[in-house]
Amino acid sequence: MSAKYIFVTGGVVSSLGKGLAAASIGCLLEARGLRVNLMKFDPYLNVDPGTMSPFQHGEVFVTDDGAETDLDMGHYERFTHARLSRDNNLTSGRIYEQVITKERRGDYLGKTVQVIPHVTNEIKNAMRKVSADCDVTLVEIGGTVGDIESLPFLEAIRQMRQELGRDNTLFVHVTLVPWIAAAQELKTKPTQHSVKEMLSIGIQPDILLCRCERNLPKEMRGKIAAFCNVEQDAVIAARDVANIYELPLAFHREGVDGLVLKYLRIDAKDADLSKWEDLVHRAYHPKDEVHIGIIGKYVEYEDSYKSLKEALVHGALADNLKLRVTWVEAEGLETEDNSYEEQLKDFDGILVPGGFGKRGIEGMLNAIRYAREKKVPYFGICLGMQTACIEYARNVCGLKDANSSEFDQATPHRVIYKLRELTGVEEMGGTMRLGAWTCVMEPDSLAAKAYSATEISERHRHRYEFNREYEAVITGAGLRLTGTTTDATYVEIVELPQDVHPYFLACQFHPEFKSKPLEPHPLFHAFTAASYKSRLAKPQRVEAIAIP
Repeated sequence: MSAKYIFVTGGVVSSLGKGLAAASIGCLLEARGLRVNLMKFDPYLNVDPGTMSPFQHGEVFVTDDGAETDLDMGHYERFTHARLSRDNNLTSGRIYEQVITKERRGDYLGKTVQVIPHVTNEIKNAMRKVSADCDVTLVEIGGTVGDIESLPFLEAIRQMRQELGRDNTLFVHVTLVPWIAAAQELKTKPTQHSVKEMLSIGIQPDILLCRCERNLPKEMRGKIAAFCNVEQDAVIAARDVANIYELPLAFHREGVDGLVLKYLRIDAKDADLSKWEDLVHRAYHPKDEVHIGIIGKYVEYEDSYKSLKEALVHGALADNLKLRVTWVEAEGLETEDNSYEEQLKDFDGILVPGGFGKRGIEGMLNAIRYAREKKVPYFGICLGMQTACIEYARNVCGLKDANSSEFDQATPHRVIYKLRELTGVEEMGGTMRLGAWTCVMEPDSLAAKAYSATEISERHRHRYEFNREYEAVITGAGLRLTGTTTDATYVEIVELPQDVHPYFLACQFHPEFKSKPLEPHPLFHAFTAASYKSRLAKPQRVEAIAIP
């Protein structure tokens, strides 16, 4: 079968859910037995999102090969079996960097370098590169139609239609049909104008995914079809759903996968969505809930922790539990007395995620001390492991001024310090320990029991590490170092024994990047299970259960 492409674009406003739409279509095609790959082009000039503020850009998703990518890549991996790399997410910055490198090297033989054909050729080559071993490649174009930054990418996909033909290319346009409360009706004009903008650059959408709060009446679909030159069946009501994992099922009910196969002339088996149906049923019919407190730096913008939140959802769903999350700003826990305990007392489990910089660290340390002393299940990730080691060094080992050299260069006890190979390197972009590394675990550890293995591979994104000069002091006081790299250079996992604490585990890597709704990550499942056990053991909970 010839390489086939689905191009996903957006109009009217950003944040319409192009990434989730692409991921859901990929999920449906996999359910029909097809091999899919997904990629995203981001129009900003940054080479990658690694140096961008999490408040502005959200989470940086890390792939196995160490690429710092857009958070939509996380949706792609969670909804499909595609294994993504740096080739699956390119920015304008990377595209232009590649073009300029070729120009400086003389590859263009003295020609004038222009957006067309040189930049558009680079974009098309990138698409072809990731489509070699799959049946269908889904390509999401970031931003909205009309953005000047997106024009080279839109021109490139227009050329792809010209080169490959209609049977091998499909344009899916995500647009908005807003509900105007004052008029008490849905309005189609934004969609009409968005499609008109697409037509002005030579692209005719084949399928319209109309984001709407309410049902899209048949007559309104007919109106949109007539004005936008698409089939009425191809005007899809993409209504809001309470759970994102319902999206593939919702699209299937609307016939999206059938339309894709029809337009791309693909013969495929019927979709098997039984596992997704079971997942959604459990999401809407939980047996109970588990309440997790996340103590972070960027909690006012939840997209900064997108994969983390989803991994917790996956862990809870594995036991038919509803996840209830409370986001706690770490700075709000920085009190001299123990008044911060009031903010933590209702949690079944406490999690401290990754982050950079000194802000909020003392609040995290207070939360970790509370979890350790009150026997509340604790899970630390990246910075959450580093702060767990600092807290233990200060409050158990007696090293009062223990710290990380990231937060205090003058600390007498550098329990955490900069990675050896980064000493003297001050550039921010791409200078961290990134991507997949192998971890070897102690056979009797909590982690090994969760994984049912003693050797695993996980993804990293950090600049600082545990200082093994303090290993004897830390382990002598009871904290176990149960996971290391194969050469024993880096400490990857620390734990407290279960006879000391019901569940206290922290890891230097980011396990959230590999969790999927149908394949929950072992550490998140173990944490939510331990937290639920803690919930059941609470006195008020026991009394409530005993009431007939």
